[in-house]
Amino acid sequence: MTNTADGAHIPRLAEGDYTVEQAARRRAFASERTGAMLDHVGHFSLDPATLPGNIENFTGVAQVPIGLAGPLRIHGEHARGDFYVPLATTEGTLVASYNRGMRLLTECGGVTTTVVGDAMQRAPAFTFPDALAARRFGEWIDDHLDDIRAVAEATTRSGHLTHITQHAVGPIRFLRCNYTTGDAAGQNMTGKATLAACEWIVANFPGEIDYVLSGNLDTDKKHSGINSLLTRGKRVVAEARLSKQLLHELLGVDTHTMFHWRQVSNVGALLAGASNNGAHAANGVAAMFIATGQDVANVAESHAAITYTQLLDDGDYYWSVTLPSLIVATYGGGTGLATQRECLELLGCYGTGHVDKLAEIVAAVVLAGDISLSAAVLHGDWVSSHDALGRNRP
Repeated sequence: MTNTADGAHIPRLAEGDYTVEQAARRRAFASERTGAMLDHVGHFSLDPATLPGNIENFTGVAQVPIGLAGPLRIHGEHARGDFYVPLATTEGTLVASYNRGMRLLTECGGVTTTVVGDAMQRAPAFTFPDALAARRFGEWIDDHLDDIRAVAEATTRSGHLTHITQHAVGPIRFLRCNYTTGDAAGQNMTGKATLAACEWIVANFPGEIDYVLSGNLDTDKKHSGINSLLTRGKRVVAEARLSKQLLHELLGVDTHTMFHWRQVSNVGALLAGASNNGAHAANGVAAMFIATGQDVANVAESHAAITYTQLLDDGDYYWSVTLPSLIVATYGGGTGLATQRECLELLGCYGTGHVDKLAEIVAAVVLAGDISLSAAVLHGDWVSSHDALGRNRP
């Protein structure tokens, strides 16, 4: 039972709790105690019986509008063709802005995308009486890596322990266990596998040992510098050559001006200590995550980006965005829920075998949004477009 301020318990059944009737009981319970009417929360098309494992105390749904942007032409290893992208957001101008960037990229020939890294982590921390004992433990880990891998991989059908990096601080030895996780995001998978590995280590290491399953070096649900360097989730690159003529015709900006202000914004990002020297990756990532059933808290890690550009000899403009810690899934989690599955199917990304394809699409969308917003700032229509499309107040 869950307590409220007046000591009453939110209605919940040990069995048969995921029903329309139980959701209605909880809405009535909340309305009686707060006076809030939950009429819209109570309108939904999904079957509550599909929700175990996704939510507890199911009461209703939060309806987020979905806009369609595209086509976005992608030449990837996994994503190939023209895509229409669902973006779930309540921010006016966002879909229009991304749509504009997609038009430019498509007319310039499209976006090239590549997944260049894949790793999900769990990072237990082991403590010892002193640094020497911790170092010797690390040597033992290296000697028994094959045994540790076998134990970890026995807990999962699709997870593979690729390598373990070690990080020493005083008497502490952090083990950053790196996995590939198939089409799942993999945080729970890697947690279960690493727990089994740690228990095997405790049982077989010749000495006293103490550990915690996560020493925070895996940086779950938060950005970190180690992710930018070593990858968490998918490391994916989206790149394109922008025609100087089309950039000017469609977005009103010349490439020399764009390149000059790219240098200025790099300095600003450095000065701020930002995790992203681009424009606004979080907007596109969050909108796609909500639409396709990703764990939205992973935006904290996934929005990190590294922008690299070149002003080419003929005046055209090369622009790339690297997402070093994009955490996406096409199987498990919220991806199988009704509307989220439909949005994944819209992209041809639902189910097994499609996670790299989804990662490439997300990266291409981020590139489109960064180009559009950067041009809007330089052309002077950033504020005016929000005034025209982003104000729903009287």
